[in-house]
Amino acid sequence: MELKEKVYSVLVVSSSEKFSGVIKRLLPANVYSPVSTATDVGSAKRLVLERSFDIVMINSPLSDEFGKRFAIDLSERSGSGVILFAGTEHFPEISEMLMPYGVLTIPKPVSVPLIQQSLLILRGTRERLRRMEKKSPTFEEKMAEIRLVNQAKLLLITKCEMSEAEAHRYIEKRAMDTSVTKKVAAGDIIKEYESNGKEDM
Repeated sequence: MELKEKVYSVLVVSSSEKFSGVIKRLLPANVYSPVSTATDVGSAKRLVLERSFDIVMINSPLSDEFGKRFAIDLSERSGSGVILFAGTEHFPEISEMLMPYGVLTIPKPVSVPLIQQSLLILRGTRERLRRMEKKSPTFEEKMAEIRLVNQAKLLLITKCEMSEAEAHRYIEKRAMDTSVTKKVAAGDIIKEYESNGKEDM
């Protein structure tokens, strides 16, 4: 079955009803269903206990906590793809903190194309994880590789204005050209952009 035929469950966690409404309008029902919403971490945790979600989108800060810990817990304990939206003043610190956990961090205000590209990345992640449902000794390692590659893709999309497909090909080509794994190539890309970001600040 092709990727476009899959349907993905989504949880939007935001104290702002306006933000949740905007996000829901970007999620066509033939691709994203059901779409659930929560206004704080407490209610989001209850929903996560009731069912699993393919994608979780967190609009920080929330009314009962910022949302970082919740994002990390989801990434470590579930197969959900996690996006956390953070204000530009918090973005550099939050992004660096969440990157090792495979959480995609996006600065606010955010453009619609970037949201759509990020959703495509997380849909790809879910398809890979679905194919690994029979856990093996290397399952956690494979999950870590997928998250690292996704983080590198998001950097290429935001910094180099690549599409998701272009970012994917770039990482694959770089891995082949330098005779390393995609995980190593992705890690090198992340380090380069982290280094450049620190020099810019």
